[in-house]
Amino acid sequence: MILMSKRVNGKDAFSMSLVDAVAPADELIRSASRWALDISEARKPWIHSLYRTDRLEPLKEARLILNTARDEAQKQNPNVTHPLICIDVIEEGIVSGARIGLWKEAEALNELRQSETCKSLVHIFFARYNTSKVWSLLQISGITDMGLQPRKVNRVGVIGPGSIAIATAFILANFPVIFKEDDENSLEATIGEIKANLHSHLMAGKMTKEKLERTVSLLKGVLSYDSFKDVDLVVEAVEGSIQLKQQVFADLEHYCPQHCILASSSPTLDLNLIGERTKSQFRIAGAHFCSSSMLEIVNTECTSPQVIVDLLDVAKKMKKTPILVRNGSGLVVNRIRAMYSQAAMFVAAEQGEEGKHRVEQVMDKFGMAISPFRMMDIVVESMSTLSQNKQDTGSSNSTWKEAKDSPNDFKVQVAKLSEEDIMKMILFPVVNEACCIMEEGSVVKASDIDVASVVAMGFPSYRGGVVYWADHTLGSKYICSTLETWSNAYGPFFKPCAYLRKYSSIVRKRNFRDTTYADQITPLESIIKSHHALPLLSSCCKKTCIFNYGGVWINFCGAKVLFVKRLFVKELFTKVIFKKVLGLTFEGKKSKVKVFGLTFTYKMTKKDMFTYLH
Repeated sequence: MILMSKRVNGKDAFSMSLVDAVAPADELIRSASRWALDISEARKPWIHSLYRTDRLEPLKEARLILNTARDEAQKQNPNVTHPLICIDVIEEGIVSGARIGLWKEAEALNELRQSETCKSLVHIFFARYNTSKVWSLLQISGITDMGLQPRKVNRVGVIGPGSIAIATAFILANFPVIFKEDDENSLEATIGEIKANLHSHLMAGKMTKEKLERTVSLLKGVLSYDSFKDVDLVVEAVEGSIQLKQQVFADLEHYCPQHCILASSSPTLDLNLIGERTKSQFRIAGAHFCSSSMLEIVNTECTSPQVIVDLLDVAKKMKKTPILVRNGSGLVVNRIRAMYSQAAMFVAAEQGEEGKHRVEQVMDKFGMAISPFRMMDIVVESMSTLSQNKQDTGSSNSTWKEAKDSPNDFKVQVAKLSEEDIMKMILFPVVNEACCIMEEGSVVKASDIDVASVVAMGFPSYRGGVVYWADHTLGSKYICSTLETWSNAYGPFFKPCAYLRKYSSIVRKRNFRDTTYADQITPLESIIKSHHALPLLSSCCKKTCIFNYGGVWINFCGAKVLFVKRLFVKELFTKVIFKKVLGLTFEGKKSKVKVFGLTFTYKMTKKDMFTYLH
């Protein structure tokens, strides 16, 4: 449990003697009171958990178990030390007693919390936590904390042969699913594949036979749209041209109820084109199931905030990590995956016959959970779909792909590379692609790319994600200069993007700010003439500074005005903005300050300053 950070429910904790009793929530206080009374009146023994040894094996056997755990931990995570330190602490408590074990634990905790591994894991933990929080999406126009509550999705419609895995994921999450196919044979084959997927869960011991039967009962196959009259969400995964998808969405608009969300799982097509024939583009969004545990939610200029809130709730119920991305080809996950694989293919080809094996060894040693060549198999279908889409439509907004030459175009032979050079030559293009994504404003914040790289690309979580690793380990200046050198030697595949070049020239503790949308937001010039402080505000703050006045949200870093239905202060100004820009004093009675022609009245005590300012 300690090594894997595994959580257990109350029933399992009781069977493991971690708790003395389990009680229903409404009986908890009464049960605890009775237990305490029984102890005080000697009806139950008072046992100090710290000194319990009845569940411990003999010392020789315990040490054998711990040594086995050490070997397994070192094999699974060779680049980190904290699992081994945890085992050392446990052993100290067994050998020297509970008190000394606690002292050892305190010393180890103090040492580990200052390590880079701890900082990286904390970063990725909160980054994943914030992906599903609406308040963290305030920088996107229209998506604000306006008191929206997710609507309940009672039934899901799924269309197309590309959605077998999607339908399986929904019924595993207890969503009733209506699956539509064009003919009886295709429908029978599809349902057969879904049942086979579920049966594999049964064989792996992940579900019982009874649960398998209940899960299968949630699936209904149909040949027409008539059964879609009461669905709350439809996910389209039709294979074919853009014209076919446009017709599908036009049909869905006709047959589905007005509140139904119309989602496309295609990561390569413009949703604005897909919904061109509909009159309700506000309920069209993207739902790209890019891995077993990640969902890319695609937001267009017309997508309703309510739709985004609903899809975030669906992702939570499906136990998937969501990231919100802007409409465009390739999205985020496929782009970093493709760059990871392309760079690896180039390095492997230049290393000769042993190149592929050596690349896999190097990336495995670095901590990558997925081989770059296995990753290529995952994204190749999406890439081939993109090529087909270009052929069908005659155009594509996939500028990210067209802007780079294929690694196969390189003519210069690379000298024998060291392991570190191989790692950098594979991951630096991924960092560069991440910077392109941030430059385009395709994600809400840089940490979303960290989450995508960890969850969907196999980047080691103890390194914090690809952007965090690049920024905190090597720095943007070094990465940019290295890519420039490779670009001159091997071609434009390694050419650093403008965003990376820009931030590599800035001397800061951290270069990649978590305010990606700030550069994409329309400035306040059209609303307020006095905007001379905006450049300073944008450059001095790492976080989003939001203030509410009269129902108007002012995003100072992004220079954007958002309107909400109710007053709600989520974040305050930073200390830097208060003191250096506004000249506002913290202590005393109410203070008035005029910013951009608006007068704010604010009262803050010294205690509040330390409590609220970040």
